[in-house]
Amino acid sequence: MNAPNIQFADLTRLVLPESIVLVGASEKPGSIGQRTLENLTVHSGWQGRLALVNPARQTIAGRACVPSVADLDYAPDVAILAVRADLVVDTLRLCGERGIRYAIVFSSGFGETGEAGRALEVRMREVVAETGLRIYGPNSPGLTNVNGRLGMSFSPAFKTDQRPGPIGVASQGGGLGRSFIQAMDRGVGTGLWFSGGNEVDLEVSDYIHYMADAPDIEVIVSVLEGVRDGPRFMAAALHAARRGKPVVALKVGKSDYGIKATQSHTAAISGSAEINSAVFKEVGVIEVDDVDQLIDTASMLARGKPTGRERIAVYCFSGGTAALASDQIGLGGLVMSEFAPQTRHALSQLLPDYAAIDNPVDVTAEVLVDPSLTYTALKTTAEDPNTDIVMVPIPVEYGQTTTLLGESMVRVQRDVKTPIVPIWMSDRTGEGHRHMIEGGLMPMRSVRNAVRAMRRYIEYGRWKAQRDPDWAPLGRNRQPASTATLSEVDAKFLLQRAGVAVPASRMAATPEDAARAFRELGGEAVAMKVVSATITHKSDVGGVQLGIRSAEQARAAHAQICEQVGRACGPGQVEGVLVEAMLTGPFVEVVVGIHRDPVFGHVCMFGLGGVSIELFKDVSRRLLPLTPQSARAMIAETRCSELLGGYRGRPACDVDALVDTLVKLSDFVVEHAHRIEELEINPLAVRPQGQGVMALDAVLSFQTTEKSTW
Repeated sequence: MNAPNIQFADLTRLVLPESIVLVGASEKPGSIGQRTLENLTVHSGWQGRLALVNPARQTIAGRACVPSVADLDYAPDVAILAVRADLVVDTLRLCGERGIRYAIVFSSGFGETGEAGRALEVRMREVVAETGLRIYGPNSPGLTNVNGRLGMSFSPAFKTDQRPGPIGVASQGGGLGRSFIQAMDRGVGTGLWFSGGNEVDLEVSDYIHYMADAPDIEVIVSVLEGVRDGPRFMAAALHAARRGKPVVALKVGKSDYGIKATQSHTAAISGSAEINSAVFKEVGVIEVDDVDQLIDTASMLARGKPTGRERIAVYCFSGGTAALASDQIGLGGLVMSEFAPQTRHALSQLLPDYAAIDNPVDVTAEVLVDPSLTYTALKTTAEDPNTDIVMVPIPVEYGQTTTLLGESMVRVQRDVKTPIVPIWMSDRTGEGHRHMIEGGLMPMRSVRNAVRAMRRYIEYGRWKAQRDPDWAPLGRNRQPASTATLSEVDAKFLLQRAGVAVPASRMAATPEDAARAFRELGGEAVAMKVVSATITHKSDVGGVQLGIRSAEQARAAHAQICEQVGRACGPGQVEGVLVEAMLTGPFVEVVVGIHRDPVFGHVCMFGLGGVSIELFKDVSRRLLPLTPQSARAMIAETRCSELLGGYRGRPACDVDALVDTLVKLSDFVVEHAHRIEELEINPLAVRPQGQGVMALDAVLSFQTTEKSTW
C-alpha cells in the first residue's frame, strides 16, 4: 500500500480524454497551434470532441472557434495551452474555474529561466490549490498515447513515430524521450509517452504510478533530470513493483557539468548521484547509463519475466563471434547453460562432426548448404531444459543466410517461451534484420550491451524474488531550520541507551580528574579526547592523545590537550576531556553514517572506517529502516566484507553483532527521525566472532527547533 499521506490522481481522462480544448489553435503553417491541431485531427485516430480557442478567429481549419475558455458551453477533460508564457497563468485560472480537469502546457519561459519564471510557477500551483485543475508541464512537448492513437503534441515527428507496444515512457525532457520512441526502427514499440517538462504540478512519479496500473503497459522507462519529491517517487516505484511492472531509469545530472545542464533545462533537482543510485536499487528501479542501455534493457524486459536464475546459450554461425559472446557473458558475471544430454544428442544428429554442439553452438558454414538447419538447430537449442535465454550474435549481413536466420528466429520464438535475443553487429542491414523487427525480436547492436541488458534483466528477477513486500522506506521528514551537534560524551550516552556498545570512560574537568579516571578505569592504556559540541575533527586541533599508560601521563595529556585546543579554537570551546579505555586485541574499523537526505529521507552508509573511507570510497547505502537482511546485504556489497570474513589468516569478525548494531542504529534514528540530521560512528570496531562491536567515536547532529526530549 502507498504511504497514507501520498495520493495519486487518476490520470485516465488525461491519457485518453473524451474531450479536448486547444487554446491557441492556429492555421499559421509551422506554428505550435497549427501543428498541434494537425496532430489531433489528421495524424491521430482519436474520435473525441474537440473545441478550439483563439480570440482573433471565428473558425480555424473549418472548425468553429471561440474567443475564450470561458465561452465554452461544456468543460472538456483536457485543455492544451499553446499560448505565450505571460498568458498561461490567467488561462489556467479560466480552465480551472470552468471545471476542466487537466491542462497540458507547452509554453516555456518558467522555472528554467530564473527567479521570474519560478514566480510564475508559484502562481500556477496556486491555481491548482484553488481550483483543482491538474497541470502537465509547462515547458513540455506534450503527451503521446500511441496505443490510444492520440497525439496531444506539437511535434512534427508524431505522425511518423507511432509503433504501439508494451513500453511506457515518463521523461522530464523531450529530446531523450523522443530518442527512445524512435527505437521503433529496431522494433521497440512504445505505447505511451509522458514528457512532463518542468513538472509544476504532475510529475514523473504520477506517470509511473499510472502506468503501473495501465493494462497495455508492461515495462516503464523513465528519463530523469531530478527527483523533487522522494517519498512520492519511491511510492510510485514500489507500486510498479507490486504490479509486476519493471521500471528502467536513465538519470542525467550526475557530474557537476550534468547538474548545471539540467538546472538550465528543466530546473530539476539533480541530487546526489550516489544517493539516487542507492534509492533506485532499493525500490527496484533498474538504473542505466545511456539511451542505448535504456533501449536494450527495456526491450529485454518486454520479452519475458525474469526469475533471477537465468542461464544463457549462445547460437551462432561464426566460431569467432561465438567465442566473443561467450567471453562477454563470462566477463559480465553471467552463467552459460550446460546442455542436457538430449539436447547435445539432437544437435549431434543435425550438425556435421566439425560443428560445436556444446554451448556455445556454432553451426558453421553448413547453414549455407542446408538452410533447414537454421530453424531446427535453433529450436533445439531454445528447447534445452537448462537454457533460459538464447543469445544469437550476427556479425555480418550475409544475404540469404541472415535472411533465413531472421525468419527462423521469428518462427522459433513463436514456438518456444525462451527469449531469443538477436544482436545485429554489422552497420549494414538487410532482409534478415527487417524480419527480426517485424517479428518483434528487437535486435540489439553490440554483444557487450546485450550482456549488460541481460545482467540487469536477471538482477531484477533476483531483486523481485528477494524483496520484502512489507518493507516501506521511512521517507522524508521536515527540513531543518537550525541544527546543533552533541558532544561525543552525550552522543555515546544515547547510543549506549539504544543498545550499542561503547568503551568505559570518565569525564575529566581537570588534570587531577584525568589521573583519577585513569586509575578507576584500571586498564593498560587509555585514549584521551577533547569534549566539545563544536569540534568534530578533534585530532586536527591537537585534541586527541592515545596510548596513555599512567596517571602522570593522563595528568600531562589533559593539560596539553586543553592548551592546544584552546590555542586553536578558543578556550570556551572545551567542555572537558574524555578519558576512555582503549580497545585491545584485533578488530576491523568500519564506519556507519546515517544522514537525512533532503529528497529521500534518512539514508545509511556503511564502509571501511578510519581515513580509509575517504581514500577508497568503499561504501554501500540503504534507506531506513534497515532490516537484518538489508543490513547483511549492505555489508556484503563492500570490499571490506572480505576483511570482516577473515582475510589472509586473520580471525573472522563478529558480523552477526555488526548486523544487529546496524539495525539498532536504524531503529534509534527512526524513533527520533524528526530530530536527527546526522549520526556518524567512525570508527566502529568489529571484533572477532563472539566479541561484538564497539563504537569508538560518535557524532550526532540534531534539529534545535524540535523541543521533544531524547
